Amino acid sequence: MLPALFVAHGAPLLAIENNDYTRFLHGLGNELPKPKAIVLFSAHWESFTQKVSDVEEFETIYDFGGFPDDLYQIKYPAQGNKIITKEIKDLFAEQGVPFEVDTTRGLDHGAWIVLRMLYPNADIPVISMSVNPQLTPEEQYKIGKSLSSLRNKDVLIIASGGTVH
Repeated sequence: MLPALFVAHGAPLLAIENNDYTRFLHGLGNELPKPKAIVLFSAHWESFTQKVSDVEEFETIYDFGGFPDDLYQIKYPAQGNKIITKEIKDLFAEQGVPFEVDTTRGLDHGAWIVLRMLYPNADIPVISMSVNPQLTPEEQYKIGKSLSSLRNKDVLIIASGGTVH
């Protein structure tokens, strides 16, 4: 069974830094069994209804400004996975979790920085998920519980944020 992880994505500069934390994340990606897919919740994608991505190939979103040009050259062209997306939709429907499908949004820095650190080749399909900061803890738990069975199917679940998200 793959774990569910919380990974702090830090400031955008993390994407080009070489420090203990970035080395740890690179190592973690090598230590974990290679997942069949990754479900990633980013604190930078807020929505009042749970969003589930259904994207062929993600664009890289640069949702920041004033940083070195090197950051804006980074691409993380992860593919989506329609089969896992359908499974998530079915799981949410079974558990009564309201959701909407998004077919256009790319990966924000809360997603691509973490993914690039763990899996730099962008060779693992990704399903991007929004977060709703207005849900109660019980409603948040219901979302996680709905998805927990995916871990038994070699799907890695990641929440990306920070202490202020």
